[in-house]
Amino acid sequence: MENISAYTSPWLILLAFAIYSVLHSLLASQTAKDLATTFFGRNADRLYRIFFNVFGTVTLLPILGLPVLFPDQALYTIPPPWAYLLAVIQGLAAVMMLVVLLQTDILDFLGIRQLFAAPNEGPQKLVMLGFYKWVRHPLYTAGLLFIWFSARMTLNLLALNASITLYILIGVIFEERKLVKEFGEEYEVYQAQIPILIPWLKLK
Repeated sequence: MENISAYTSPWLILLAFAIYSVLHSLLASQTAKDLATTFFGRNADRLYRIFFNVFGTVTLLPILGLPVLFPDQALYTIPPPWAYLLAVIQGLAAVMMLVVLLQTDILDFLGIRQLFAAPNEGPQKLVMLGFYKWVRHPLYTAGLLFIWFSARMTLNLLALNASITLYILIGVIFEERKLVKEFGEEYEVYQAQIPILIPWLKLK
């Protein structure tokens, strides 16, 4: 760590997250899933989601620790009582993420349900209730609220938050294409009615 300064740390964090993003995106691709099926057979469908989540978590945790391990430089600290308000917003964002996961089947999201259910049991149902009545990707919205509404910001946290935000913005583009392909006209109508990430801001 002696050769790392507070001004080189953010760049190393950006690089680390960029490598993670590429690897994560490759594993999320249909090509990777097809290769898993080729090598491991149909049972790969049951195991891939939970493998993907475990691998993604294990490889992400070290990157999340870099802002603490690397030398850092404070940018700002918001004092009370405003800091308490930001903490409340972060808490609400965390609750929002949990509610969204429960609404869309948290066991399926984690990959646990796939271990016990046959793959491709039928078409998925488009969820348009709850937070999905306000934005098309409430899980991402909640995540962005959580990382940016912090009472303290440093160069390292700024680099990490910017990386996560960029990854979400790029990822949501590909996810939108996937959802249009999966649900067709039903999702296109939903797109026209509901904002993508920010309520009342209709950007397709």
